Amino acid sequence: MPIGRVKWYSVEKGFGFISNEEGEDVYLASSALPNGVPSVKPGTKLEFSVAEGRKGPQAMSVHIIEEPASVVANTRINADDLATIIEDTIKMLDKVGNGLRHGRHPSGVEAERLSKVLIGIAAQINN
Repeated sequence: MPIGRVKWYSVEKGFGFISNEEGEDVYLASSALPNGVPSVKPGTKLEFSVAEGRKGPQAMSVHIIEEPASVVANTRINADDLATIIEDTIKMLDKVGNGLRHGRHPSGVEAERLSKVLIGIAAQINN
């Protein structure tokens, strides 16, 4: 099976291109991505089969071999700072929980802020 790296991929368009080992561009449709993978980043190393499409070679049965390192994902917050953030988040969650007990759902702005904080904490813990 050929190996190549993602040149670019657009979730909005539902396709992108892979540069194979010979330097040839291979069309990558969203339907060729592995189940549960909505997108791939440029530089991701892939193994794939090739079928001849209407406009040239097209990737099929794509398997991710190696994802590019993420600078953002590799930056870690100091443990003391993360503990403080988690403690503040617990206070936010208590406020939301108490509101829910009284039939009050958080506003859209509050819900969005809380979800961003929780996603950020999860990313730091997962690092």
